[in-house]
Amino acid sequence: MPVLNERAYLEHAIASVLTQELSVPAELVLALGPSTDGTTELAQRLAAEDDRIRLVENPAAHIPVGLNAAIRASRFATIVRVDAHSELAPGYAALALETLERTGAANVGGVMRADGRTPFQTSVARLYNSPVGLGGGAYHGGTHEGEAESAYLGVMRRTVLEEVGLFDESIRRGEDWELNLRIRQAGHLVWFDPNLSVTYWPRESWLRLARQFRATGAWRGELVRRYGRRNGIRFFAPPALVVLVAVAVVTGILQLTGVLTGMLSLIVSAVVYLPLAAYLLLVVAVACLPGGGGPRQRLWTLLVLPTMHLSWGLGFLGGVLRGARDTVDASRLGTRNTPLP
Repeated sequence: MPVLNERAYLEHAIASVLTQELSVPAELVLALGPSTDGTTELAQRLAAEDDRIRLVENPAAHIPVGLNAAIRASRFATIVRVDAHSELAPGYAALALETLERTGAANVGGVMRADGRTPFQTSVARLYNSPVGLGGGAYHGGTHEGEAESAYLGVMRRTVLEEVGLFDESIRRGEDWELNLRIRQAGHLVWFDPNLSVTYWPRESWLRLARQFRATGAWRGELVRRYGRRNGIRFFAPPALVVLVAVAVVTGILQLTGVLTGMLSLIVSAVVYLPLAAYLLLVVAVACLPGGGGPRQRLWTLLVLPTMHLSWGLGFLGGVLRGARDTVDASRLGTRNTPLP
């Protein structure tokens, strides 16, 4: 478990791991980044209370660096990746081990079931769980078990991880997709089991969300630079939306200044504005659909959905054009997280 500024979530995440019922010995290795909110002190206290918890340092604060440090420090043949911003469902680990054995897969993952406490966070969670929000990856709500492109978090065979070289520490986001690409290229199986469930708590403010999605988009753009069309077509939808918005702005300026007129203006308007109008109608429809929550949550949806798409798309274009470089997810920094009960 890589950890950075997760004081409000860490104890719940650890409890969901340590209460897993297993017939084999297990440990929890925390890779501690340079937290500023008391997370490190909390982790040290929890480790002193339970000898199954082990601590390693992750001064770089980057997720793949921390994951590799924890993997190298671990002692057992199966690696269960967990997240400090999530909680494992009861029976998760035992079922994952059974699925690994039954399928012969190298990596097994399940469904990320996002949840929220506030109207904003609940709105974000609903969009995480919707194919409209995050593009329909299997782990965002798939129901059919089978071979997969990637795995959320992942329960992995150590021998395969060592064979392919662990996580690529030059990648800051999307490291799981890239690892699973190498696992599949090495001839191993990545498997999705919808019976495996992890509760994920999204970012709890608009600024945090925008930061997270811009960084994630930038690194997906970097992965496109490195691996081209091995990236699914769904990853290209948000940048296409950003380009369309930019073209609409330029078109509007040309029309207002009289540069673009007549039949050509009508044709360009139809090509540019109608898709944008359709997108806006989609956003409104998603906000109004049953299950959208109360008025505040529905209003947040009207802002959150375009924020997710446009932030991700802007990051993606920057990542494709100049590379992700030193882009980091700064959404864990700054103001406090929303505490859980």
